[in-house]
Amino acid sequence: MKSIMTRTEAYLALNLLPSIGPLRVRRLLEQFDSPEAILSATTAELVRVPNISQGLAETISTWEQQIDLAGEQKKINDRGLTLLHQEDDLFPPLLREVNDSPFLLYVWGQIEKRDHNAIGVVGSRAATSYGLSSAKKLSFQLAYAGFTVISGLARGIDTAAHEAALAAKGRTIAVIGSGIGQLYPPENLGLAQRIAENGAVVSEYPVDRIADKQTFPYRNRIVAGWSNGLVVVEAPARSGSLITAQQALDRGRTVYAVPGQIDRPSSGGCNRLIQQGAKLIMDGADVLDDQLVLFPDNAPKKPGASPSTAPAGPITLTLEEQILVNTIAEGEAHIDELITRSGLTAATVSSTLMRLEMKRQIRALPGRRYTAVQTGL
Repeated sequence: MKSIMTRTEAYLALNLLPSIGPLRVRRLLEQFDSPEAILSATTAELVRVPNISQGLAETISTWEQQIDLAGEQKKINDRGLTLLHQEDDLFPPLLREVNDSPFLLYVWGQIEKRDHNAIGVVGSRAATSYGLSSAKKLSFQLAYAGFTVISGLARGIDTAAHEAALAAKGRTIAVIGSGIGQLYPPENLGLAQRIAENGAVVSEYPVDRIADKQTFPYRNRIVAGWSNGLVVVEAPARSGSLITAQQALDRGRTVYAVPGQIDRPSSGGCNRLIQQGAKLIMDGADVLDDQLVLFPDNAPKKPGASPSTAPAGPITLTLEEQILVNTIAEGEAHIDELITRSGLTAATVSSTLMRLEMKRQIRALPGRRYTAVQTGL
């Protein structure tokens, strides 16, 4: 074994070993006090720990033959990633308290202390226009108010939540169910890059780990555990979002739900959550007010009215917003057309469209098309 190993390297080595996982590492740390001591222990010492079999003890004691630590470190460095372990000051304190909390996170971007004040936003991948509109409104308002919006980078509600937080010039964290080198879904790579510039993309998995049907629900415990509260925007009666909601409840978090039509399957899960005691919300202020009651010293303080809740009056537009308003005024258009006709970058168009929606200057249509809002009618 290396004569000198940093704490981060030791956690990384443990994370690369197969069949260990956070719960076993927690038990091992109770016995050996540090990850370095775990890696230095003999098979006989390791096997005395509950739930550590002979085979697993041998795997740990011969860890240098089991993993390519230097190779993984090179992948991390080549991609400009950093590692955050559970003893770091920036590791989310609420997540640290979770029994099966990850002990190591790969970070693309930067975690900041203000990200400890976070609200999770989850919902259906096959979201309706109502669900997407609700996710955008709530996430924009929460990010504008100072909360970090956490979601899973999936299609549908997750994507809308991240984009709205960015449009509000706020912080957002994407927790993914794969290694950062195998980001899924691939079409969200551009969004992930923007998130990394204004927050972080995080994973507990090695860089090249491919997502599978187990990794997605497992990553949801991080969203639930990191967050002060969890907003479920839209979910059918059988949904991964409801699993995340249960994980949040199990960890003592407040669950908020957006109501929907009783005859829509896409709203069945949220309506049932409300029936079972989740807090019904219609606006980001509902969450903020509740969090100020629950965490008066820690929750972000309520700012002046956000663009989406401000009283009627003259609307001030930025240069980019005015360009897009003028372009959309020529007629309904797809986002790709707006990028071409406006001369703005794709990222600028995406975030600017979100702000214009919040200012009620435009309206999103199915198929990523946009139209002007008719006023004075």
